[in-house]
Amino acid sequence: MPHPFRIREIAEQSGLSESTVDRVLNERGNVRESTVEQVRIAIADLERQRAQLRIGGRTFLIDVVVDSPPQFAAMVRTALEAELSSLQPAIIRARFHFTEDASPPAVSSMLAKIRQRKTHGIILKAPDSPAVAEAIDAVGAPVVTLVTDVPASRRVDYVGLDNRAAGATAAYLMTQWFGERPGDVLAVRGSGLFRGDDEREMGFRSILRASEPQRRQFDVLDPGGSPERLYRDVRGLLEREPDIRGVYAMYSMGHTAIIRAFADTGIRYRAYITHDVNDETRALLHRGSISAVLHHDLREDLRRACRTILQAQRALPGPIVSAPSPVHVVTPHNIPYALR
Repeated sequence: MPHPFRIREIAEQSGLSESTVDRVLNERGNVRESTVEQVRIAIADLERQRAQLRIGGRTFLIDVVVDSPPQFAAMVRTALEAELSSLQPAIIRARFHFTEDASPPAVSSMLAKIRQRKTHGIILKAPDSPAVAEAIDAVGAPVVTLVTDVPASRRVDYVGLDNRAAGATAAYLMTQWFGERPGDVLAVRGSGLFRGDDEREMGFRSILRASEPQRRQFDVLDPGGSPERLYRDVRGLLEREPDIRGVYAMYSMGHTAIIRAFADTGIRYRAYITHDVNDETRALLHRGSISAVLHHDLREDLRRACRTILQAQRALPGPIVSAPSPVHVVTPHNIPYALR
């Protein structure tokens, strides 16, 4: 059982005698398995405490690069700033870089500028493209992708939903709301450059086709920044396809424009499913204009992203373990208390 600690330290931590600890460490036998487990736990506790002492008082500069509309960027800033104190004794200073450009060159340029400055790591929401992957590989610091991945890069981890599973969940809920009643489905997604939207759409389409092949899916692309354009696009589609009765909005904004298009064409939908509890979706949930929100804890994602960067910098022990965030189906009756 390898360890860097003195027998006396382990004995004090475990509450065992030094002779018992010595027998366990040197595998001399005549020791119960429960005693061996006590020693293992004591060593693990000492390793965590040593790591905390090692990072205590150190300042880590983390750059947060988010390519999104302002609403989501503000959610990221608020969530991260709320989590910084939970990362003590490490001191995390965050520098925010937000853009609505949604282009690989713009994000690559941001990463190149950060490369010229001191940074301990980058949390990145960006389009999935060869140019962005190349910029990630060249940045010279650990990069954690957020919400949407760039898997061809050498990023150290991805934090966020299993987006394909989230899309499949939306399709499952949609079929439950429809039951045996007829109707087609509208899928609204963002700019078209993000892998997360691609994965949500694939998951949604695959389940919808498998369970209800007679239902047609119509897609609208929202490039962002123009609610009126989104309204016109959705209204035009509804006028051509008046049998649409369900909406899956794959992102957390634009809902007012979509709902207005339905109201102005006199078409009533049976189910409206989207992502992320925020001011707009919370109000629409209470009003009954949205049926369900697929929500995940952005604060937890950002906390894990920061810890992953500290692990990559060897400031915290243990391997980096990738795991998608769980998706929570939120209705008007179970909105998380912190988000009410």
